[in-house]
Amino acid sequence: MKRILLSIAVIFGTCAFAQEKKSDTTKTKNIEGITITKQVFKKQSDRLVYDVSASPVAKGNTTFDLLKQTPLLSSTDDKTLKIAGKNNVLIFINGRKSNMDAESLAQFLKNTPAENIQKIEVITVPGSEYQVESSDGIINIVLKKKMSDGLNGNMRFSNTQAKYNGSQASFSANYRKDKLGISASLSGGENIEAQTYTLKNSSDKASNESTGDIDDPNKNIGGYLNIDYQLNDNSNLALSWNTWANKSYNSTVNLFNTIINKDGTFYTWSKNKEDSRSYNNSLNLNYELKTDSLGSKLNVNAAYLNYKRFQFTDNNTFESDINRTVKNKSIQLFQELPQIINNFSGMVDYIQKFKNDLTISVGGNYNKTKTDNDTKNDTYFYDSITTIERKPNHFIYDENIYGFYLTAEKKFSDKFSGKVGARYEITNSLGTSDNPPAGVEDLKRIERNYNNFLPYLSLNYSINDKNNISYSFSSRMRRPSFWEINPVKNKLTDNNYTQNNPFVKASTNYNQELMYMYKNSYFVVLNHSYIKDVITQVPLQGYPKHPNGEVGKNLALRYIRTNFGDKQEMSAMVGIQKSFFKQYWTTNFSIGAQHNRNNGSLDMDPTTGDRFVDEEGKPLIYNNTINSTSLLIQTNNTIRLDKAKSWFLGVNFFFIDKQQVELGQIRSLASLDISIKKNWNDWTFALNANDILKTNIVEIDDYQTNGNYNYIHQNRYQRNVTLSLTYTFGNKKLKKVRDIEGASDSIKSRTR
Repeated sequence: MKRILLSIAVIFGTCAFAQEKKSDTTKTKNIEGITITKQVFKKQSDRLVYDVSASPVAKGNTTFDLLKQTPLLSSTDDKTLKIAGKNNVLIFINGRKSNMDAESLAQFLKNTPAENIQKIEVITVPGSEYQVESSDGIINIVLKKKMSDGLNGNMRFSNTQAKYNGSQASFSANYRKDKLGISASLSGGENIEAQTYTLKNSSDKASNESTGDIDDPNKNIGGYLNIDYQLNDNSNLALSWNTWANKSYNSTVNLFNTIINKDGTFYTWSKNKEDSRSYNNSLNLNYELKTDSLGSKLNVNAAYLNYKRFQFTDNNTFESDINRTVKNKSIQLFQELPQIINNFSGMVDYIQKFKNDLTISVGGNYNKTKTDNDTKNDTYFYDSITTIERKPNHFIYDENIYGFYLTAEKKFSDKFSGKVGARYEITNSLGTSDNPPAGVEDLKRIERNYNNFLPYLSLNYSINDKNNISYSFSSRMRRPSFWEINPVKNKLTDNNYTQNNPFVKASTNYNQELMYMYKNSYFVVLNHSYIKDVITQVPLQGYPKHPNGEVGKNLALRYIRTNFGDKQEMSAMVGIQKSFFKQYWTTNFSIGAQHNRNNGSLDMDPTTGDRFVDEEGKPLIYNNTINSTSLLIQTNNTIRLDKAKSWFLGVNFFFIDKQQVELGQIRSLASLDISIKKNWNDWTFALNANDILKTNIVEIDDYQTNGNYNYIHQNRYQRNVTLSLTYTFGNKKLKKVRDIEGASDSIKSRTR
């Protein structure tokens, strides 16, 4: 059921506010195991640095919890992280992009203890050397660097009670001996993602309403193994393997449907079952050569990525009545929706440092990706004579990306520095389909070739020791994810489903940011993004009129993945990150406003050729030209309760005012979370209560000038309680394996 409600994914990509490596010069002083930093939050060149080190904020928490408490970061769905003013965020670990899909990454971060983190870097406008897309920001998690040989690690266990109970466990270890370093981790868990769901769509004379429950059981297991060997004083060779597996069997949808049309009122049940499993494996070989004493170096990477997802659905429609009695089966749809992705990647970077504080970086990358989607759809109609409709489709997508970049970074004085660069990317892709829908013959061969020049500029000026101002500009592309171009439908009911689109083309983003910081604690951030050919989902509603002229009997609602006009996003925010009362109270607070300008329209389903008409046969066009301005508030607070620094209270809150997105107007969201934590020797006990006021529930209204109305209500049971236990063991001064960047990292974020 992970793609049944793709519409909801758009919400967290557009409404959320607050949702790669340089040497650290912050000096620390250790007192009783607590690290006191002189500059906890500071601006460094092209990034903001939050030095969490060994502070009690990190101890006993997960990495995901720690990220939610980082300035400019937030999460509204407890799965995805957002940077203020950004649509999407990429997670890097030690300068290396994570190599898991979004769901696996969320589980990985929740199962990884935060004790190993030295600092978190927030790069709001990444430079040309980073292979990122759209207006993506980067969160770079820098792990602690230890100084001696030996073995250390940690174990964490947790149990979460929401509508259903879930449990997680993780184990990680680091070993260092002379020139050899090994780092490994294993984590896993199981839970049931539950939601209560209501979908309404109506016109002047007809309506559909579906309401009920969706339960998605999940079992996850994964980890990584990094082996790093120092060949000599100037060169290293490393091998990294990452793996993650998910099993989701017996996911269920139970929705009661009320259908009103010109023939009267009808009632049905949609009872769907899904079994799916996915595997994500990647292998990366890295060679690093230091070419001089200033830090110049050559980096070479070769990587292989394999992603497999197997999905089988059994969707059933039953006749019913006003009393919700389950009667005869009327329609049954069997779907097999496999997806296999293979990627081979190579990347070469060279960084040349000069004595006059000038750094020149040059590099290139090549990615070859093939996705294979051999789908099968068999529909059985149970009327007086049972009939079957078969719609198999084998869709193959091949993509080749060539990228080249050049950047120059210069420190002109102790106060002023700048960075300028550009990327040139060449994309050649071909999609083929052996059985496209009738009337859409273009689907047999879809060729996309384009070249893009993407400039970048960053300026940083330290007015004095207390005041800093910076400006950044970048242009980026946003290529569709591989699942977005797979031309399959994910059915919710007979009349409501989501439709992916192989005709989606890349969008272009232009991003600007102006930031002012005072005393490394107070900040003001202004953002502006212009997105051309926005990739999103759009609700097409009405009676579908097929290319042959036939018109459907019932009012239908399809969420179509497509390019939907242009969009502007503007935000302004002020905030503070500071400790008070001798570090008894540490707060991270921000408040601001976001303004969205939407400008898009759609009148046809590009994958079927269907157009939508009203009861009288008049064409219907979906338009979104509505602007909105929203208030945004976030605060995270840690309160030390005793002198021994062993008891801590956490109080976190966020509020997002209503705002206009592509699907309509999303109502306000909020969440109050409280935690209590106890540190005892190498043990940490923590109790977290989330969404105490039960205010983190999604509701969307969409009123169209043509009289159509859509409504979505989704309760994801964000109110929950988590109890966790963390144990740290071994040599606390162990040296960490060096940082390694993977060649296929830019591709992994586009898998499912």
